[in-house]
Amino acid sequence: MKRNDWILAAGVIVAAVLIFCVQLVTNLSFDEEQAVVLVTVKGGDFGSYRLSEDQTVDIDGKNTLVIKDGTARMEKADCPDQICVHHREISRNGESIICLPNQVVVSVKSSEESELDGVAR
Repeated sequence: MKRNDWILAAGVIVAAVLIFCVQLVTNLSFDEEQAVVLVTVKGGDFGSYRLSEDQTVDIDGKNTLVIKDGTARMEKADCPDQICVHHREISRNGESIICLPNQVVVSVKSSEESELDGVAR
């Protein structure tokens, strides 16, 4: 290998290390306290709650939302199908729980970028 080849290889390695460090810092800078749970009822805003604060939210006496340990889940609903109650806990940006009979939508919003979780053709 000649001198220019070594310089090019060193430049590529330095660039790769810099990109890795920037991505590492970006991933570590996500703060759970910035994540919020948005609740809408019949298309209107009901409330906004921090995902980092443990609390129980009564939604119009029909649904009960529990926010605990950085996750949100629907604990109780008076709808017949109970799909929202059996839905898994949500904690990532863009995830949501929907109670269609009561027209309740619970979604997570944060500064975290959503990851691609599937590809459709």
